[in-house]
Amino acid sequence: MVEEDGMDLEEEEEEDYRSESRRKASTVFSVIASVLSGFLGNWACFKVSEMLNVPSQAFPAAGSQQRVAPAGQSRNKVVLKPGHSLLDWIRLTKSGQDLTGLRGRLIEVTEDELKKHNTKKDCWTCIRGMVYNLSAYMDFHPGGEEELMRAAGIDSTDLFDEVHRWVNYESMLKECLVGRMAVKPSPALQGLSAPPSLRPEPLSAPLPAKDHRPRYDWFQTDGTVNIVVYTKRKIPSAGCAVVDLQDDNLRVEMLLGRMSYLLYWRLSSRVQDHVDVQTAHSVGKVQLCLRKSVKEKWTQLGQSLEHHDTFIQCKDRGLFYRECVLLSKTDVTHNTQLLRLQLPPGSRMQVPVGRHVYLKTSVQGTDVVKPYTAVDQMLIPPSQSSAEVGSDIHLMIKVYPDGVLTPHIANLPIGASLSVGGPEGSLTLRVLRDVTHLYMLAAGTGFTPMARLIRLALQEFTVIRKMKLMFFNRQERDILWQSQLDELCTKEERFEVQHVLSEPADSWTGRRGRIDACMLQNFLERPENSKCLVCVCGPAGFTESAVQLVRQLDFSEEELHVFQA
Repeated sequence: MVEEDGMDLEEEEEEDYRSESRRKASTVFSVIASVLSGFLGNWACFKVSEMLNVPSQAFPAAGSQQRVAPAGQSRNKVVLKPGHSLLDWIRLTKSGQDLTGLRGRLIEVTEDELKKHNTKKDCWTCIRGMVYNLSAYMDFHPGGEEELMRAAGIDSTDLFDEVHRWVNYESMLKECLVGRMAVKPSPALQGLSAPPSLRPEPLSAPLPAKDHRPRYDWFQTDGTVNIVVYTKRKIPSAGCAVVDLQDDNLRVEMLLGRMSYLLYWRLSSRVQDHVDVQTAHSVGKVQLCLRKSVKEKWTQLGQSLEHHDTFIQCKDRGLFYRECVLLSKTDVTHNTQLLRLQLPPGSRMQVPVGRHVYLKTSVQGTDVVKPYTAVDQMLIPPSQSSAEVGSDIHLMIKVYPDGVLTPHIANLPIGASLSVGGPEGSLTLRVLRDVTHLYMLAAGTGFTPMARLIRLALQEFTVIRKMKLMFFNRQERDILWQSQLDELCTKEERFEVQHVLSEPADSWTGRRGRIDACMLQNFLERPENSKCLVCVCGPAGFTESAVQLVRQLDFSEEELHVFQA
């Protein structure tokens, strides 16, 4: 039995992370855009691809009008004015209108100058050394004016990174670019936030007194090169390795709870595209096998690349994308599809439970990015060997007719390419430690992180005596994997599901209505000597209501987990 995601050996690191998170404020920027070009290439600050990031309600900032409000407080939902939609902003940025107020000039901005621009009609902010005028975007921001004004007149890099570091703000705000921050005359250049291409990734998070840092070794035979990673913690059955072999570059990332261990080389010689990954879960060992293109002795594994052999928090690790092929699309409901994506031959992605990946594809010449939670091919899939885990990715995607990304995906032909980044996510399996009663509250596609959690709890956490899912949908035809859920109830006495419909047909015999206190009071039982965990995922309004009701029933923060995607 896996007790947790290796974090029993990293409690001090986890506490450091929590303390840091409590100290930081966060903000939300919605995402839009087109190609970053022009002066940036001349300044040689950084280079990015054209990208449009679609805002997701799963990523609100702490205290945002889009986020779950504390118990007892109402939530003020932001309604954008007519003519201020996502597509309206795109049209505005392509209209040629001066959004900076500088008529195309680019300037160096001092800290004192930045502070002066701190009003709604004159709002500048700095992200990684580059200064943007947000004034024109103020009324287009789904989080509202108040949320955006938190970044006014300051370096908002940390605020931005806390929640939306994956967003390609350079494209979103390229027409709002004022210039860059002036470098202070200091040898250490303290306080300067460098552009992405110049900004070093943190070398490591503070470690406990004992060295729980993973390590690696390698050996070779006539025809193979073998790399062994010792994670020094147990590994869950879903695995933790993300491997990418592109040309001669080998990137290996181990996702260990909230920590990331990265190995990155330019290999000494050519190898075949396919990579075998074997995991010894109980001892925390991962072994990669590469097949040499030419049978010869290597004198060294290769040349170390940027951030090689670093052990840092996952949130500080940059996203890495690989091109995947759409193998199949299967209808799950009338408006939801199950996508099967095949990774390149040189890639393996073992997505931990509760983590999400990022889909990136081109829509009308603009790259669009959005996060989706990985699922299995079915609720309780057939067992796979360690070597088979991670060759494919399954995503359950609801198609919104008026959406930017999902209609495009729905119309993609089999064999089309999609870029996949990540994985990322905040769930660590230590939250399941000693849990005896697992409760899940899901609405719509908020079911997706619950699907793999159910499987994990049933197969690896025998201490869990009861797990119950309350699944909210509008109509019966909207229920994802309904037959599989009902079949699991008949086969597994520890599992129970209750379906709740808000717009049921007259023939519906199950529960009706929306989430309320009476419904949860009967559902969330607290047997004597039990340890409970309540997991919540769904649209922002549902999540807010669910969290407030759970708190009113005296469940502590440690007994509540809200999935972020």
